[in-house]
Amino acid sequence: MSIVVKEVTNKKERRKFVKFNIDLYKENPYHVPGLIDEEMMTLDPDRNPAFKVCDVVLFLAYRDEQVVGRIAGIINRKSNEIWEQNNARFGFVDFIDDDEVVDALFGAVERWAREKGMKRLHGPLGFTDLDHEGMLIEGYDQMGTMAAIYNFPYYPQQMFRMGYEKDQDWHEFKIFIPDSVPDKHLRVGEIVKKKYGLKVLKFNKRKEIWPYARKIFDALNKAYTPLYGFAPLTDEQIEYYVGQYIPMIRLDMVTIIIREEDDSVVGFGISLPNLSGALRKAKGRLFPFGFIPLLKALKSKPKVVDLYLMGVLPEYQNKGVVALIFNDLIPVYRKLGVVYAETNPELETNNAVQAQWDYFKREHHKTRRAFVKQIDN
Repeated sequence: MSIVVKEVTNKKERRKFVKFNIDLYKENPYHVPGLIDEEMMTLDPDRNPAFKVCDVVLFLAYRDEQVVGRIAGIINRKSNEIWEQNNARFGFVDFIDDDEVVDALFGAVERWAREKGMKRLHGPLGFTDLDHEGMLIEGYDQMGTMAAIYNFPYYPQQMFRMGYEKDQDWHEFKIFIPDSVPDKHLRVGEIVKKKYGLKVLKFNKRKEIWPYARKIFDALNKAYTPLYGFAPLTDEQIEYYVGQYIPMIRLDMVTIIIREEDDSVVGFGISLPNLSGALRKAKGRLFPFGFIPLLKALKSKPKVVDLYLMGVLPEYQNKGVVALIFNDLIPVYRKLGVVYAETNPELETNNAVQAQWDYFKREHHKTRRAFVKQIDN
């Protein structure tokens, strides 16, 4: 049967779009499914404020009325303006290993992007840096995480077949927790506190962090500005992410560095117990019972933690603020019995970020890639 590609136009089709990823990987032991309701919200133009700065299209590929692939086309107008580009993004992409399916999906997005006046298609990327990005090209035998894409090895093979090339790579690491804080970190931490008038903030009650929630994302906007394809979050997007992230954080795993003279956030480290096993048990659903393993995992003494969000203001980078963050977090991890931490994807060209792990035992265990293709010829 030939492939039919249809644009997603309603909630019922959007749910099919979300569920296809879970169905495709249901037998894979390394895939970590997202939560259906959360992804439905991400893709809902009435609830996700990213739709106000992005043009978006969702496509499903069918064979004999059965879904065999999905893809989103995204044009982040703000990012294009900042980076002076005419790029469209592809994201939320999954497909069976079938050339006809892949060609039909990407053909639909490429046509859509050309009609919008775009010259290049790159991805996988989401609406913002806080969405999943980067196709896995190494590390297929490693457990996925909540914050990153897992995909079959045939995905990048299909990208090369269609003429897509490497644009950027990200590396991910296991950072093994030392028995104690490295001496150099301790020394640097004390120096940087005194030199710049900084203070480490910890919180005992959730209400104590709310006054800093907006400041964290303001700092994130400034810290992430030079990164690949980044566009600062709008006020509405910040409120959206504050509502998503703050209720689920675990206070002992949050460290904020403030400048005492004005109480502004200059650095932050937000980690979480690794939720991969709990999300696999939930199978995409919080209810009726999916929330139970997630709550247990959030309150557990985890063997693995995810370094979920980290950032330092540009003017304080490479000055020891990261050491200050880990001087606080390492004792927390040791007390809990954490063996290692999973980093978020880090751009391979971002030597300053990767140098922060020089004093730790580490293992580069995953690599992911953004692909690009010229589409205006």
